[in-house]
This record gives sequence, structure tokens and C-alpha cells, in this order.
Amino acid sequence: MKNRILVLAAMLVAANYVFAREHFSSKSAEADTTKSGLVKIAGNGAMDSHAFEYLTELSDDIGARLTGSSQDQKARSWGLAKMKSIGLENVREEKYPVWKGWTRGTAEASILTPTPRKLTVAAMGWTGSTPAGGVDADVATANVFELENGIKNAKSYRGKIVFLWAQGKPKGGIGMIFGQIGEFLRAANREGALAVLTGDYGFKPEGLSLAHTGILGFGVDFAIPFGELTREDQGQLERYLLAGKTVRVHINIQNKFTAGPVESANVVGEITGREHPEEIVVVGGHLDSWDLSEGTTDNGTGVAAALAAADAIVKSGIRPRRTIRFVLFTGEEEGLLGSLAYVRQHAGELKNHLGAVILDFGQGPVKEFQLGGRSDLVEAFESFADSLKDIRDIKVSDKIELETDTAPFILAGLPGINLDQDSPEYKFTHHTAADALEAVKPDVLSQNATIMALTAYWLADRQDRFASPWPVEKTARVLRETGQYESLKAFGLWTFGELGQSPQ
Repeated sequence: MKNRILVLAAMLVAANYVFAREHFSSKSAEADTTKSGLVKIAGNGAMDSHAFEYLTELSDDIGARLTGSSQDQKARSWGLAKMKSIGLENVREEKYPVWKGWTRGTAEASILTPTPRKLTVAAMGWTGSTPAGGVDADVATANVFELENGIKNAKSYRGKIVFLWAQGKPKGGIGMIFGQIGEFLRAANREGALAVLTGDYGFKPEGLSLAHTGILGFGVDFAIPFGELTREDQGQLERYLLAGKTVRVHINIQNKFTAGPVESANVVGEITGREHPEEIVVVGGHLDSWDLSEGTTDNGTGVAAALAAADAIVKSGIRPRRTIRFVLFTGEEEGLLGSLAYVRQHAGELKNHLGAVILDFGQGPVKEFQLGGRSDLVEAFESFADSLKDIRDIKVSDKIELETDTAPFILAGLPGINLDQDSPEYKFTHHTAADALEAVKPDVLSQNATIMALTAYWLADRQDRFASPWPVEKTARVLRETGQYESLKAFGLWTFGELGQSPQ
């Protein structure tokens, strides 16, 4: 029986090799130099992937991984061990400070009038606590589309629980709202508001009976207790208030801040290039997560894919021309802290970076390579995407994605390549109690890991260098022209001053 299994396995591997070889005989102009390596990597990725095994360990054995926590350290130790077992070189932690730590405590809320019932609530990250035992108070509303008025009239919230909701039409983009929420919360807290309740930044959350958590700014904390409700609870409060009823609520939130700074670190390992080791392709996802569940889809899937991609390349026995640096970032959920730290720490060598490949959009298959504004690279990248058509049809665009660890690389003028995914259920799982292993299909994950590996190798092994950083002026101009200025300014990430403006 054992011999039959070995013969069958050998036949499957041989068949897969032929299958992959035919796929990569494609239209790619680079096929003659990268094809043999891509074939071997595809075979390893398809036939011997450990992606779901990695994800299971991270989800079940480590669990939630809040930045700066003991679980953060446990996850980083796990990542270091995995990279070493895979055979990566120069495995290390690159430490950086987090402004302060935060630990989630208990959260409860209920309607007292007009109709008593319990509410489902989860505290937002890096927000404060009510007095022990909680508070009872009437609800006063604040419209997220009119936060300027709320800031001016913050005294009206004294002794009240603020209910954030969205009424009417927005006057600016979501980035503007995100930026104003912080200013509003500080004003309301200063004037004696007791707490804040909302659904999802004022909007109704996705999912059935799911409370979402998250951060309310980039690397910021708020003393005021802030609770997120489910879609159903948000809706009921809205109906009462729209009917003109007085709503009185009990809320008790107990969290704990740790005086900062606290330590976190990115986990780094490399496959050193054979010809141009100083030139670097970054590949990764974020190791940290929120803490209502296991952090599987946000972003355990990206971590598992990056590690499995490294494993497939190492097992192939081929060394690319340039270095592939695998990075498991931390601090993404608190405002891209790890990837921003990486760009600062490696500022002197960014001129030798070719770009970053990031997977962070849930549990679905890769559907698009988004090149972070680099329209000059789309045609070259399409030749590679064509070679994947028999594996998966993947679009190529110059779309800019700034809501994950691609952002710091894009701001540095490099292609921050987002592997966008077809993940319709991600809106339910991320930042909620549903972010667990049950949401992930092993075959989809292993395919994503293989695509990540092939992408990394193709970028690193081309005869010609794929990309260099744009000049600062050009980066600023493209960011303005593509409508990114408002959000970047709101997030505190616009560092280009007046650069990039169109001549008057």
C-alpha cells in the first residue's frame, strides 16, 4: 500500500510539473529567464503547501494578537520559529515603540427607557472606561456628517451618553469624517460627556448580531469610553430617536491603559539574492489582530500566505537574482505602525527596494494586482499576470490602496502592490467575533500563497529591475490627482507639504 501511495505521489508531482510548465510558457517577455523557477515554485505551492497548517496554529494556538500585548510577543516568537524552520536567512525582530498599551476589559450596555433590554457592545480599541459599575444617562445625538457643529456645541453633551449616527448626506469624504471624530471625542470628553455609543463610526454595522471593534485614529487614544453596537441595536436606538422618544441607557465599559511606550516588532526573514542581494522585494502581511476572536481573516490569512510563499520558494531550491524579504508587520490595526516603522528604519536602503507585495483583504481568492499608483508598471506586470491565467484570471491596475501596509511604501514612491481579494464575507468577519478559522477554505488559501510566491519570485528574478522609487514631487502629484490628499491629511500621513499641486 505504501509503495502504491509513493508511486501515485510521484505521478501527481510529475503531472503538476508538466501542468505548471505549460502554464508558464505564456506570453511573458520574462518567461525565458523566470519560467523554470516559476514552474518549480508552482509545483511546491500546489502540492506541498503548509498554509492552512500555519493558519490553524496562529488562530488556535496563539489566538488574538493585540499589538503590544503578551500575545503580540507570543505571535512574534512563533513567526521567528516558523521562518527559521522554513530555512529563511537573517531571521530577526526589528523592534519599534508603540505609544502606549491597551487591554480590553468588560463591556455591557442596556436600554433603560423606553423599553428595557440588553444591548450587545464592544469597546473600541485604545478608548477609556466608565466609573466602576457604569453610568446611566439620557442619550444625545451627534451626526457624523455634521461633526463641526457637534464640536462647537460640545457643552450640550455634559452628563449625557452620545449616540453617533449618520443622518442626511455627507459634506466631505469618509477620510474627513474619520479625522473629525477624534476632535469631536476630545471636545465631548472635555465638556463632560459620559460615554459614546454607535454602530460602526456612526453607520450601521455589517452582519447579524455582530459588534465591530477598531481604532479611532492613527496611533491615538481617547479617555472617553466608546462602545460599538450591533446593526440591530443601532437600528432600534435610531427608530426611538427619530420618533422623538427619550432614550435612557446604561453603559459599563472597563478597559486598561499601559503607560507607554511599549515594545512591538516586525518579524523579518530573507531569501538572499544571488546577483543583486542589495536589491529587495518586500513580501508580507500583518501579524497583529483585534481581540474579539482569533484574528484569522484579518490578517492571519496574509501571514500564512507569506510564510507558505517563502516555504514554496525555499523548497524549489532556486535563489532569485534579488533578495526577497518576508516581513510580518505588527501595529497595522493601530495605524500602520509596523510598516511605517519599517520604512523609517530602512530609509537608507529604500532606493534599493523594488516594492512591497501585501495580502490583507480576507479569505477570498486573489482577483487583482493593484500597483499603488504606478501606472508606468502596469504593462510589464500584465505580462506576468497573463502567465497565471490557467491558475486564475487576475486583473492588473494602478489602483492605490492606503488602508493596509502597502501605504508606507506607496508614500515612499514605491509600488505598494495590494493583492486584492474576492472576499464578500470579509465585511462580516474582520474586527468581529466571527474572525475565526471556520471562515477560511484551505484550497483558496494555498492558491493565494502560491500566487504570492510566484509574484515575489518574478519581481526578484527578472533580468531588468522592475521598479525604483519615484521622486517625491511625482509621488505627491499622483496622490493629489487620484484624490488621496484628503484622507492622508485626515490620517496624519500627508508629509509632502505643498508639493504636487497643479500650477495655477
